[in-house]
Amino acid sequence: MVARLKDVAALAGVSVKTASNVVNEYVHVSPQTRAKVRAAIEQLRYQPNVSARQLKHGRAGFLALALPQLDSPYFAELGARFSAAASRLGYLLLLDATGADPAAEQVVLNGMRSHVIDGVIFSPLAVGPEDIAARADDVPMVLLGERAVPPGYDHVAVDSVTASLAMTDHLISLGRSRIAAIGRESVAGTASVRLEGYRRALEAAGLPYRPELVIGVARYDRADGKAAMEQLLALPEPPDAVFCFNDLMAIGAIRACVEAGVAVPDRIAIAGFDDIAEGRFSNPTLTTVAADLDLLAEQTLRLLQARIADPDRPAESVAVPWTLRLRESSIGR
Repeated sequence: MVARLKDVAALAGVSVKTASNVVNEYVHVSPQTRAKVRAAIEQLRYQPNVSARQLKHGRAGFLALALPQLDSPYFAELGARFSAAASRLGYLLLLDATGADPAAEQVVLNGMRSHVIDGVIFSPLAVGPEDIAARADDVPMVLLGERAVPPGYDHVAVDSVTASLAMTDHLISLGRSRIAAIGRESVAGTASVRLEGYRRALEAAGLPYRPELVIGVARYDRADGKAAMEQLLALPEPPDAVFCFNDLMAIGAIRACVEAGVAVPDRIAIAGFDDIAEGRFSNPTLTTVAADLDLLAEQTLRLLQARIADPDRPAESVAVPWTLRLRESSIGR
């Protein structure tokens, strides 16, 4: 039998109200009474109904995290960081993979009111700022990722323009001059800002932007990275360095070089973005951009809590710091 609060009260010899005061940690309970109730809780293994208690105080205790995919190592790790950070704040996190489907993302924008949740963290790919601005749902929301954000919405992202510029600068500093980029045509927000950083670095170094070295992909995955690298290797003048807009594509690009007998980084230096665990164990290990994901989760939840407490507060935009992880795929062993 599951113990109820009245069972705790009966065993402790107090009223249900007094037992409730102890469970809810009200201060106006004598130490002796508090000790008796806690002993009864332990003996009966009583578990408070957290959801009911939170709803009573105007809080459901659930947050929703909507990501484009969960089978991507980056988003899986991001989900784990958010889950841990939410748990420390007393929330349970509900994960949703939208698959970058417009209909699924519209549900996130407009269909969360029917669920018992306090707030939404949303990383959209298919919907634009006009869709977000027109949402009918009033559940507090914080947006993630590199994208245009309508007024009034809190937003957390890595400054991918400066990070991509720095990574391209690193490849230039190695003496590479035909630097390719893989990832142009995928996600509009991610692709556009990382391409901008790449182009800025070329311009600052006096290197031309060569459209034939900028390869579009349908998906940011290993297979598309490999196919894009094969396309680059087939050029009359292949690149001597490649900046991939995420690590999965970079790992695919390395595989294409292995199969073609092209040494990395001796003939072609390769770099990625995200610092997924797979890149730390690849052969060669992968040079990449690493964002502080713990800080990203903490800042996002800070903004969401503030939005829940005050729906009319001014919106904030937070840029999460990043570092370059220089490894064998660019600097060798």
